Amino acid sequence: MNQNVNVPKAELHCHIEGAAPTNLVKRLAGRHGVDVSEVIDSKGKYVWSDFTSFLKAYDVASSVFKVPADYALLAETYFRMMAAEGAIYGEITISPDHAQAAGLSYRSYVEGLAAGIERAKTETAIEGRMIAIGIRHFGSASVERVVKEVVANPHPLVTGFGLAGDERSGHPANFSRAFRIAADAGLGTTAHAGEFGGPDSVIAAMEFLRVKRIGHGVRAIEDRDLVARLVDEEIVLEVCPGSNVALGVYSHLRFHPVNILRKEGVKITLNSDDPPYFGTTLGKEYTSVADTFGWSFEDQMAVTRTAIEAAFCDTATKKRLLVRLDSANRQDGDS
Repeated sequence: MNQNVNVPKAELHCHIEGAAPTNLVKRLAGRHGVDVSEVIDSKGKYVWSDFTSFLKAYDVASSVFKVPADYALLAETYFRMMAAEGAIYGEITISPDHAQAAGLSYRSYVEGLAAGIERAKTETAIEGRMIAIGIRHFGSASVERVVKEVVANPHPLVTGFGLAGDERSGHPANFSRAFRIAADAGLGTTAHAGEFGGPDSVIAAMEFLRVKRIGHGVRAIEDRDLVARLVDEEIVLEVCPGSNVALGVYSHLRFHPVNILRKEGVKITLNSDDPPYFGTTLGKEYTSVADTFGWSFEDQMAVTRTAIEAAFCDTATKKRLLVRLDSANRQDGDS
């Protein structure tokens, strides 16, 4: 029997604009007069066929979020959905560049999202934090501008800085200054690597950006020495199996390296990335991986523990989350 519903879950890698359910996008599109008919079909699914059309659908759907209240609704909706699946913690990746395109200041964007996170917490007790990202294919000056804005406008729920966008564009060395600024300001750091780029992109992110977490990172499996290094340096991978299969990085979940990486001793977490685009949720990620690779309740609990220990939140919050996790473990042992 799958005990997934009893497993407290935690997520470290989800793009908040990419987590927007189509019914919410259609509702706000109607309110703001945005045509989304080309990117949402009659069955309420996002329309895309390859990475380029995925990015187009993503940008069109993101354009319906115009004011802080829209972002508050998005964050509240997503965190409530996660909590309904048993999640106790979530970090969302936020994109100041998307907010700017919508005509919002960084501060208004963050305040809107924070209001939604707080509303969800009041109702469900889920904890949430935000990781602001720079887009690497916009260039190093753009990424540095974003990190400076984040540091100049501190918010208690913005606790991390990351690098996203096309990992084949721009060497990590170009962004080392931005990551130094983030680290000096006390922000946790992570970077997308080892998804469409190979093991070299993971090595470069570790060496030039000094990150302790890697977004995706699964193609490290192609380099045995790198796998050993990930274990030695206790680098945490934010693995998104459903996303990798949907985007064709692997043809089927059973060929995905998440299980081998875990068996080798790499610290892995499970994440949904852009859930409605890839037909997934955080709960589905736990279920599908556990079913495919025969993970036990204890295995899934260990994945959540890794995520909480690697989370970009304060020590007191981590301790509270670990108490909740241990309590679920005891309850399962009693049942």
